[in-house]
This record gives sequence, structure tokens and C-alpha cells, in this order.
Amino acid sequence: MNVDTISDFLAEQRELVPPELAEPIYEFEELWERKLWHQLTNKLIDFFNHPGSAPVRLPFYKTFVSKFADKINQLKLVDLALKAATQCKDNQERLAFMEAVAKKVDHEDSQDALVFATIAVARVKLDLADLDGARKDLDRAERVLDSFDSVETIVHAAFYGANADYYQAKADFGAYYRTALLYLACIDIQSLSPAERRNRAYDLAMAALVSTSIYNFGELLLHPILDALAERDEDKWLRELLFAFNRGDLDAFDVLSGHIKSNPLLSHHARQLREKIYLAALTEAVFRRPPHDRAMTFAAIAAETKVRPAEIEHLIMRALSLGLLRGTIDQVDGVAHINWVQPKVLDMKQIENMRQRLIEWDSSVNQLGNWIENVGQDLWAS
Repeated sequence: MNVDTISDFLAEQRELVPPELAEPIYEFEELWERKLWHQLTNKLIDFFNHPGSAPVRLPFYKTFVSKFADKINQLKLVDLALKAATQCKDNQERLAFMEAVAKKVDHEDSQDALVFATIAVARVKLDLADLDGARKDLDRAERVLDSFDSVETIVHAAFYGANADYYQAKADFGAYYRTALLYLACIDIQSLSPAERRNRAYDLAMAALVSTSIYNFGELLLHPILDALAERDEDKWLRELLFAFNRGDLDAFDVLSGHIKSNPLLSHHARQLREKIYLAALTEAVFRRPPHDRAMTFAAIAAETKVRPAEIEHLIMRALSLGLLRGTIDQVDGVAHINWVQPKVLDMKQIENMRQRLIEWDSSVNQLGNWIENVGQDLWAS
């Protein structure tokens, strides 16, 4: 494409964009003629980020950007392509477009860009319900990622985000929960819209509750994304439910049970949720006790957890098998000897209980010190 053709194309595009975007297009022509590729790339990214550029992004990429694509940063090239792809008429066109971009950047010195483009291809396949194809692309991207010493955060964010969407589509709640938290660790959550923050918090909360492998929600409870559930009255119950599980609060669980019944996903897992809250109540009962007083009779556990006495042994064995507790069971005497409980995030009430335990411990140490001092007076004197 010669200079005159480029000039004609850019002149046509100036007529199609809002007035505030006309001036940058004049700059594109100047930077292109001077071969200032870095500056041109950054200007194009700003241009593509502007909502008013949406109608011209795809022709801009195909007609203008593609002419010097091999001269600019390949990761930024894929970023421009992703923004242009939003204007494809359907997912099939988008898939073909992104596959062509992935092929374009498939070079030894631009493997990070290849990963970025491959992840984008996988995302389109997810939209097309081609889960097997998406998994193959994500696995391919992961193998390349694992070979890097370091990579741009934007690539990791894209990888974890696409994986989270895959696991959500597969209803693999535990994998979704862990991967979605990794995604959030790679981004500034303020870059998400309020609706996106709410949806992410809602999905994470649901995954934590119904997963068969997640019994400690501490990482989510500490994450600011959860604040999104406190912004709307219709979502507050879900946040309260998570904290009820964290502290093993059976009364709060019963109060919120109406929401569980009215939610199709939670209702479907109601029996599992009941077992989870019993396990949470058990670990909380153990946690409240001082380390030297964690031999609990089955009767005491039944009173703490509201579980029928005949099911107490199974409950303890379940907690031991999940790694929530460590210890032994004396079946003859009906006593559980617990020597370790899984750490958890504490709310203010639990922190107050721990403060009281520290006060009691301090008092016990002082009493022991006074006793030793009184009993050993003659020894000290000699």
C-alpha cells in the first residue's frame, strides 16, 4: 500500500469518527511516514480504547495496522487485534480473525504474543460452546507459559480469566474458585465495572459454597471483591451466608435457609451445604477450645453441632479425611482427641474469643509463676 492509498484511507476514516478522534488520525499518518512505530502503536492503543472508535477498529486493523504489523511490539499487536475483534459480526468471524492473528505472531521471539492470541482463540471457542477445543488451546498456552521466566501480567490475567470461564462452563466449582481468584490477583478490580465486580463476587461465592473441595473461604472473605455483594440489598444475604459458614454459625444458617431454598443452584446442593455447615460448626467448636482441652466427647460435639449422636463419628471422620482436623477417635469411650484445626479467617467475634483465651493463658502463666516462687522459696534461698 503506497502513501497515497494510506492517506486516502485515513481521510475516509476521519469522516466516520467523532470530531475528537479526527486529530489523532492526522497524527497516525505523520508517525507512519516517519516510521515511528513505538509512538504510533501507543497512539493506536489510545485510539482503539476510545468508545467512539468502535465502528472503524476492524477496518483500521485490516487496512492500516496489518501493513506494519511485523515492525511493532507483537503483544501490543494482539491487544489491538482483540479490540478490533469486538466488531466482528459473529463468533465465527471472530474465531477466523483471531486464529489468523495467532498464526501471524507465531515466531520464536514473540511467544508471549502467541500465548495471548491463543487464549483469545480459546475464549471465542468457549462462546461457541466448543469446550474441548478451548481446553486444547488453553493447555497449549499453559505449556508455553510454563517455559517463561517472566511474562506480562496482562497475559497471565487473560490465561486465568479464560480458564475460570472454562471451569465455570464445566461446572467445576473448585477449579473455578481457585482460578478466578488467581485472575483477580492479576488485575486491578477497579478496572471492572460495578456489574462485573458484582457478577464475579456472586459466582465466587456460589462456587465456594457448592464446591466439594473448598471448605475454607478465607481468601475470598479477605478479598475486596466481596464488598460488591454488600452494595445491593438483594445480594447481602449471600455475603452473610459465607461469613456464617466461616464461623460455623448454625443459627445464622437457619435464618438464611429461605434464600438457599429459593436459589436453584444452592437448593440442588442443599444436603451438601448442610454437611458443610456441620463441619464448620465442628471446627469452630474445636477452635474455641484451648489446645490442652481438645478431647471432646461425642455428646459435647453433638450439642455444639446439632448433629444426631449416631452421626457424630461419621462427621469427625469426614473432617479428618478432608484435613480440617487432625487427631484420633476413641470409639469405645466416644471421645475425639483433636491436636490440630485448620487455620481460618477470624471475624470480630472470633477475635474477641481468642483475646479472652490469651487473657486466660496469661493468668494461668502468672499463677504457675507464683506457685513456683512460693514452693521453691527455700531452694532460692540456698
